[in-house]
Amino acid sequence: MAPMPLLRRVFVAVALLVFGALTTRADAAAPGPLGALQTELSTMSMHAPGNVGIMVEDLATGLSTSVNAGAQMPAASTIKIPVMVEVFKRLAQGDFDLNRKVSLQPSDRDSGWGDLDSAPTGAQYTVSRLLTLMITESDNTATNMLIRLVGRRAINDEMADLGLTQTALHDYIRSDGPIRYALRSSAYDMVKLMTEMARFQLIDEWSSREMIAIMTGQHHNGLIPVPLPRGTLIAHKTGELHDTLDDVGVVYLNSEPYAIAVMTTNLDTLDAGYHFIQGVSRIAYDALARFAVWRQANDYAATMPLVSAPSPGAPSAGPPVDTAADTSAARDLKMWIPVNQPASALPANAPAEPTENPPAN
Repeated sequence: MAPMPLLRRVFVAVALLVFGALTTRADAAAPGPLGALQTELSTMSMHAPGNVGIMVEDLATGLSTSVNAGAQMPAASTIKIPVMVEVFKRLAQGDFDLNRKVSLQPSDRDSGWGDLDSAPTGAQYTVSRLLTLMITESDNTATNMLIRLVGRRAINDEMADLGLTQTALHDYIRSDGPIRYALRSSAYDMVKLMTEMARFQLIDEWSSREMIAIMTGQHHNGLIPVPLPRGTLIAHKTGELHDTLDDVGVVYLNSEPYAIAVMTTNLDTLDAGYHFIQGVSRIAYDALARFAVWRQANDYAATMPLVSAPSPGAPSAGPPVDTAADTSAARDLKMWIPVNQPASALPANAPAEPTENPPAN
């Protein structure tokens, strides 16, 4: 008789494939190279170094391919995208503008990542500056200042209104707390946000363009950008915990832009997670490049609104950086190792971790 752990892994792998087939009908119908991409992702996921959620959506046709995309997982710093969305909603409503100044309070401080933690109490920063620091530098204190400005409940309500059922901000950014259970999302939810943003349909056109422009200035570029050709424009946000790596965004492949989210947790090692996400990024890029050629050869027309690359240098953000040029970008690890609580501690009523695709031997 086979050992129980092996039987369990076989069962979970089969269950994962069934789950993916049931929850992403569009994937099964994906034609040409997208169908081949689905097979590659499923195979990679069965040998992943932890639990994974993946989704890739072609922005020209709306066709997608995914594995375990609906599973709720630790969002880490990718949760800062929903925070940004709520801030821009309030900007669009006229509640304040980008020049509004926010004063640093002691409760905003988080020493995990970013320089604002060392700023004096009462120091003032514009909303524009806080947005840039939150996304491009992943500054936790800047994030907490913006959460306080718009309200955590408002952020969660906006995500619910957008139909993002797996995204939740249960607390401020607290590096010494159970952060993996406080910040949650899924690959599906993140791709939905990014596709609407890339099509300039999230909140309004101005807000979408501004958010994309900020995200093109990302300074943490060790995941999705690494295997892609130098100069590829990417608007994205990473996240990292002691056993979790996420990266979500839009890759502006000239002929076939696409949204991508790769979320991983319960990793054997972070290095294994880095290699896995980089591998997914490369095969997705190659598949979408082939899909563009396949669409032209088979007269498969685009069915979604045209997606154009963002204009460099939006007013509230710096110009785009060459995200593929830096393959040794600083990692966010420090901010996600709880100081006063074991990594295994689980608060009452916390959502269970996904049990699909455990690490293979």
